Amino acid sequence: MTKLKAMTFNLRIMAESDGDNVWTRRVRAAAQAVLREQPDILCTQEGRYSMLQDLQAELPGYLWIGEGRRGGREDEHCAVFYDKAKWMCLEAGHFSLSEEPEVLGTLSWDTNCPRMCTWVRLQALETGREIAVFNTHLDHISNEAQIKGMELIRRRMESFRKSAPGTPLLLAGDLNVEPDHPVILGLEQAGYRNAYAVLPPGPPEFNPGRTFHDFLGGEDGLPIDYIFTAPSVNVEAVRVDRKKYEGRYPSDHYPVCAILELPG
Repeated sequence: MTKLKAMTFNLRIMAESDGDNVWTRRVRAAAQAVLREQPDILCTQEGRYSMLQDLQAELPGYLWIGEGRRGGREDEHCAVFYDKAKWMCLEAGHFSLSEEPEVLGTLSWDTNCPRMCTWVRLQALETGREIAVFNTHLDHISNEAQIKGMELIRRRMESFRKSAPGTPLLLAGDLNVEPDHPVILGLEQAGYRNAYAVLPPGPPEFNPGRTFHDFLGGEDGLPIDYIFTAPSVNVEAVRVDRKKYEGRYPSDHYPVCAILELPG
């Protein structure tokens, strides 16, 4: 069995209006949150190219793959970082969450802004085991865009599973919906494992609690950041990291980490 740790982390955009929480004051804190967990795979959202370069400088053991949601280095990325001492990239790509998925920057379904998904196929250097990673950030306003965007992602994931049977699959990201939303229920009904399902029973507003906190901290509420896996992948543990680093929260979202066991 190959074990790995996966993290999803919405970095929060670079916004001067954040004052003391502006990105330039959070870079080291964000890096420390990653280094504490040392994930094999880190899926980030909202990072612009310069932010990702800042983070890369603090994480020399990682490489990243990504493209802006308007193409190239433009706008926010759904970047995937990976531990270069353990993994190598075999192939990668991007698609728009729209009626023109091959054209980044297109808008459909009353979406507030362009949305996208980045996918990567990685291979473990030690064992040769492969995994496909899909990283996304769904719209925060349009219910139609959330549902249809995830339907598109699911079709792409199913197509990948048919073309590469036996290859484990991971979906991570800021889905901008709570656990009772059709996006989440649809994934679960399709057989995908919600990492939060391994948590012991408890009130949903505290278990796992909220993952978006607007730099206020706390745990009362429901998650919008998720890690899902294909049925063949075993989820051993999952944790929402609510720590401060460098005396501050590294983002307005908490990082979410899961320990996974790949088959074979």
